[in-house]
Amino acid sequence: ALVSILIWRNLLNPDFGALVQLQKAILGTAPNWLTDPNATRLAIIIVNMWLSYPYFYIISSGALQALPSDILDAASVDGASVWQKFRSITLPLLLRIVSPLLVASFAFNFNNFNLIYIFNEGNPPIANTPIPAGNTDILISFVYKLAFNSAQADYGLAAAISIVLFVFVAIITWIQFRMTGIFEDKEA
Repeated sequence: ALVSILIWRNLLNPDFGALVQLQKAILGTAPNWLTDPNATRLAIIIVNMWLSYPYFYIISSGALQALPSDILDAASVDGASVWQKFRSITLPLLLRIVSPLLVASFAFNFNNFNLIYIFNEGNPPIANTPIPAGNTDILISFVYKLAFNSAQADYGLAAAISIVLFVFVAIITWIQFRMTGIFEDKEA
């Protein structure tokens, strides 16, 4: 992931980035992917999708292959359309298998410090604010800046935000597990 993030950062560099040069050649202009707040947010989303796609693909394709074909065959015999089979059989079975992946990816992306810090360190900074926050900072990178990068190392506030962040992610994860019913035993 580190190498991929660095490659993307260099591809989107306004001075020598290949994608920026290509955009300028085709469109005549290109957004400043590393300093414009909205363009930087979009770039981070694209890079995050690029990084997570292989993992999601492997898990999802494995889950699709693990679905029982006899249920789908029975639905076909009963006259179910492709859409009805997908909506009523495939999707519920797939969500049961993939829901732990969704919960784990939420927790990971909520605290994805590496992507933010390696790509652009949470920059560009928010203008006219006394706090050391950037436009693309997430809570965990903001906590890091509070504790280690600001002129006054505010360890207490950083620790308090970290505890609140942990409680928030734990509650959301618990809610997601309850809603998906992943821990419930279901009779066949």
